[in-house]
Amino acid sequence: MAIEPLRFFADQLETPIGTMRIVADTEQRLRLAFFADDDRPVLRELSRYYGAKGFTLEPAEKTFAATDALARYFRGDLDAIDDILVETAGTPFQRAVWQALRTIPCGSTLSYGKLAQNIGHPDAVRAVGAANGANPVSVVVPCHRVIGANGSLTGYGGGIERKRWLLDHETRPTRLF
Repeated sequence: MAIEPLRFFADQLETPIGTMRIVADTEQRLRLAFFADDDRPVLRELSRYYGAKGFTLEPAEKTFAATDALARYFRGDLDAIDDILVETAGTPFQRAVWQALRTIPCGSTLSYGKLAQNIGHPDAVRAVGAANGANPVSVVVPCHRVIGANGSLTGYGGGIERKRWLLDHETRPTRLF
């Protein structure tokens, strides 16, 4: 018996820091969101998690609720992304890290070591870093809020300048809705 491929829909959002590619499933759960100039990295990431034949990707017929919420976030309504439903693939450990990332309050940062402690694996700092780097849902699963133990901005899949912009955006005193 053949398994039906997962059906995904692609949307995009122009942000102040580049084009964000957004993929959701039939229930509008966010599966992927990251910055890319074209769809090739999207297809590569989806293939990595679901297999080359494990999904179909179609253009979105209408804008996702997640796309609207992300647009509001970039306009200054920072709480708009809090209720976006996310469904990720990945290992149980990765999903635990990604779930913990969503508990970091907007405007705050946390070190990799503290994040490892928070998920009950204090000795797994490098594994937490690797899971953080593999996060398929940028901004909504806020991997940009994780910093080095010394307070330094460390790697970010979207680039350090985007990480800096996101952290500054979340701590600005004036928020425009």
